[in-house]
Amino acid sequence: MSLFNILGGEFIEIIEWTDDSRDTMVYRFPTVGNAIKYGAKLTVREGQSAVFIHEGQLADVFGPGLYMLETNNLPILTRLQHWDHGFRSPFKSEIYFVNTTRFNDLKWGTKNPVIARDPEFGPVRLRAFGTYSMRVTDPGKFMQEIVGTDGEFTADEISFQLRNIIVQEFSRMIAGSGIPVLDMAANTQQFGQLVAKAISPTVAGYGLTIPEFYIENISLPDEVEKMLDKRTSMGIVGDLNRFGQYAASETMLNASTQPGGGMGAGLGAGLGAGMGMAMGGMQRGPWGPAPQQAAPQSPPPLHPETVWHIAVDGQAEGPYGRAKLGRLANEGKFTRDTLVWTPGQDGWKAADEVNELAQLFTIAPPPPPLPKQG
Repeated sequence: MSLFNILGGEFIEIIEWTDDSRDTMVYRFPTVGNAIKYGAKLTVREGQSAVFIHEGQLADVFGPGLYMLETNNLPILTRLQHWDHGFRSPFKSEIYFVNTTRFNDLKWGTKNPVIARDPEFGPVRLRAFGTYSMRVTDPGKFMQEIVGTDGEFTADEISFQLRNIIVQEFSRMIAGSGIPVLDMAANTQQFGQLVAKAISPTVAGYGLTIPEFYIENISLPDEVEKMLDKRTSMGIVGDLNRFGQYAASETMLNASTQPGGGMGAGLGAGLGAGMGMAMGGMQRGPWGPAPQQAAPQSPPPLHPETVWHIAVDGQAEGPYGRAKLGRLANEGKFTRDTLVWTPGQDGWKAADEVNELAQLFTIAPPPPPLPKQG
């Protein structure tokens, strides 16, 4: 960057900014103690704007290009400098270069949990985080509203304020959405678009825009997530009796591979244990062991009844069993098009798409004919 005329030592002839940083938004060109020569060259590169401040007033904003600082290029400054009669003296102004490229991968997140009401779990505490990008679209307004006289303004100095705006709108949006927690992961794109639209007017007042906004994760407290993991594990296990048999066989196989026993010893121990259990089930009679009558087996556990939530006027009701839904269907309050959801189901579905519920809407047979009169 060339600042001074080597011969004169006091007039600035070339004004430019070659930025090699990634977070500088505004840079003040050093003009302290020096005057800008009339006819000096101003170079504004792509992704930059140059803002002239003269005697504390916003004089002009230059977009990308090469400019000769003369009367025809500085109409406002000409009026302030009284150059309308051909005056050609050097002038004193502050020049700020504004970076107008995108600042990407900026972070946001909820510092404290957001309280929301879930249709299934009741009141829950949610946390969320993500990224966004920011861009200066009105350099003059950005200088007036945010930067002021800061000689080197970075993205970190405005990102904290933007985070506060984002979190406020996100909290309001998520608390009033009514979307179940388990379905929020499928709606992060929609949430992101709504939040970006909601904060747009406030951010525009700073001379900024948010071209991209992403929600990367919405999470529950650790204690609640652990309970959900247990619930998922129970669903995967399924029949506990069969799982117990599988676990016992795994234990025998693991014992057979322990050091010192060897495969044969492990299998022998397993077989011996099995024979011992079999022998223990026999009684000894006068002619040798007699088989003992097997103890009566208890009936297998009943499968828990499946229950559904139904959507009525945009609200979730239930859970209801199949019998209750059948009564509602007879009353005309439950139809084929009613949306239903049960734990483990992928989103809401029409009742007619669920095999177990579609049977409730089968066509009833016509009434039998009356007996003939004798």
